[in-house]
Order: sequence, then structure tokens, then C-alpha cells
Amino acid sequence: MTQLLIQTNSREYPLLIGTGLFQQKEILDDVLKNVPSSILIITDDTIAPLYLQDVEEALGEYTVVSSKSIPSGEKSKSVEMFYDCQTFAMEKGLDRNSLILALGGGVVGDLAGFVAATFMRGIRFIQAPTSLLAHDSAVGGKVAINHHLGKNSIGAFYQPEAVLYDLSFLQSLPEDEWRAGFAELIKHSLIWDKEFYPWLREEVPNMDKLKGPILKVALKRAIQVKADVVNQDEKETGIRAYLNFGHTLAHGLESELGYGNISHGDAVAIGMIFAMKVSEKVLHVSLPVKELQDWFDAIGYPQFPTTISVQSLLAKMKKDKKAIKGSIRMCLMNEIGSLTIQEVEDRILLEVLQQYVREG
Repeated sequence: MTQLLIQTNSREYPLLIGTGLFQQKEILDDVLKNVPSSILIITDDTIAPLYLQDVEEALGEYTVVSSKSIPSGEKSKSVEMFYDCQTFAMEKGLDRNSLILALGGGVVGDLAGFVAATFMRGIRFIQAPTSLLAHDSAVGGKVAINHHLGKNSIGAFYQPEAVLYDLSFLQSLPEDEWRAGFAELIKHSLIWDKEFYPWLREEVPNMDKLKGPILKVALKRAIQVKADVVNQDEKETGIRAYLNFGHTLAHGLESELGYGNISHGDAVAIGMIFAMKVSEKVLHVSLPVKELQDWFDAIGYPQFPTTISVQSLLAKMKKDKKAIKGSIRMCLMNEIGSLTIQEVEDRILLEVLQQYVREG
């Protein structure tokens, strides 16, 4: 088992990476030492048949456990589902000493975390990620739901009590979800530690390699990057925005194509290539764009959807949370491991977007 300590201004908490974590009583004894009056597990209809019963039985040794299963997919990060979960929590008699456990991927973690942040003005919660993508979203305390005008536009900064990352949960992931999660892992290799990217590209040339013993090492390095950034800037007043590298276009694509019609990870992969191309134009630097694109092609990431309206996409990008008064501010790359945040003119963004359409 690997343990990291996530430190922020508001809370310090453990992140455990291993297998069979919910079957190890000493771990649960420590995590639940302040025994909650009840536990609500929020999961989805893909994960529930696979793992819910075992987790319920493990937690049931400590207190009363109830479970709420939501439809899997990005569309569940909605105001309606948020309200439904709040209603369920009230019906089950949760109180201020209760705890919510998010058993699922990024959608479940974001939704359950926002429910916890707002139920009776905030109760404890634990992240139990079941996807590779959630190695990013489960750490750092960003919890949110979507609005049709913007992804994650309704939310809060609310840190969990702990993150229990049981790698045995990943074995049921389909190939596209491994790929989606790997995009965020690659993002972490690009933004902070300049030695991480070449190491990752060398050690993990394809998805099959990632599923081997290297996974725990790669996850630890990626999560450490996020922990370091969040430690310095918990509420995104500065460098935490670096974690959004590639996300300006990614969130625009998700909104324009319809949530769930492109995975977050696939959109981020496209968005990172876009951000590097914009960086070259704005900052007059030379970046390994082709090298990264060749790696992405080998992994199987999709190409930019050339049938999309670039004007409509630009309008969606302006809903990004970093935008100010309709002007797009992007995370741009000086070099591997070094980013900056800068306003980018619409004409440059359109020029790069139209280049995708011409080349497609």
C-alpha cells in the first residue's frame, strides 16, 4: 500500500493506494475513527452490481449504511440529480454527524462531494475512486455539477476526509475509460515536473503497459503533482489553474457535443494539443506537439471533430471559469513543466481551430 498526505489550508487528509482496501479493517478503523452516525454511499448503476455489496458489508461493521445508485454518465451531474440525492439523504435521516462515501468515477465523486458540501451546510465525505480518471478529480476538493451553459459551473471547494484508491476496482474498466484516465495522468506529467513527461512516455508507450506494475508508480507521481499544486493554491487563485491545462477547449467540446458524447479524457487530450499549438503562436516557443500527437495516436485518442462549428465552439469556450468579461484566459506552455496563464485573442483561437477543420 502507498500513502500520500494531501495538505491544504482547510484540511489535511490521507490518500491510500492499494488493493483490497475495504477488506483491511485497520485501514477502516483509522479512516472511521470518528465513527459517523450513519453513512450514505452514492454510486452508479455500473459500479453498484460489481462492488457495492462488499463495501456496504465492510462499512456496516461501524454504523448504519444506506445506498443511492444514480445512472452512470456525465448527464447525472445535474441539478435534478443533486436535488434527488439531497432528498434521499433527508429521507434516510442523515444528520450533521453522518458521512457520504463516493463510490465511483469522477461523475459520482463530483456529485457526491457537492451533496456532502451542501447537506446541512456540509458533512464529511470520503472519495473511493473506481476509475483511472478519478485519480485527478478525487484529489483537491473540487466538487460540482454541470449547467447546460457550462461544465462544473455550480460547485464548491470542499475537501474529503480521505481518499481510498482501491486499484482492484479498476480491473472492470473498459478500454475507453482507461484511455480517458490516462489523458489526465499525461496532463500531470506535462505541467509541473519536467522529468515526469519523458519518464512516462518511455515507460508507458501504450495502454497495455499502463495496466502492469507501473500503474501504482505512475499514479503516485501524478497525484503528487496535484497535491503539490493544491497545497500551494487550494482555491484556484493562481497556479491551481495549471491543472486545467487543455481544459478550455475540452470543456467547450463537451458542452458543444453534449455531455457524455465525448469522454472528458478524450476531450482533454484534444485540448492539450490545442493548448500547445496556441502556446507556440502566442509565446513564440517550440514545443513537442508532433511527438505528443504521435503518442496520442498510438494510444487511440480521437481527432478533433472537424464537423463542429468553430464559432459556436468558441462561444462555449468563453463560458470557461477562467474567462473574464468574455475574454478567454488559457493555461499556456513555456516548455514542458512550465506554464503561464494568459489572455488569448479570439482571432488566434479561431485561426488554430480553423486549421484543425482544414487539415481534417
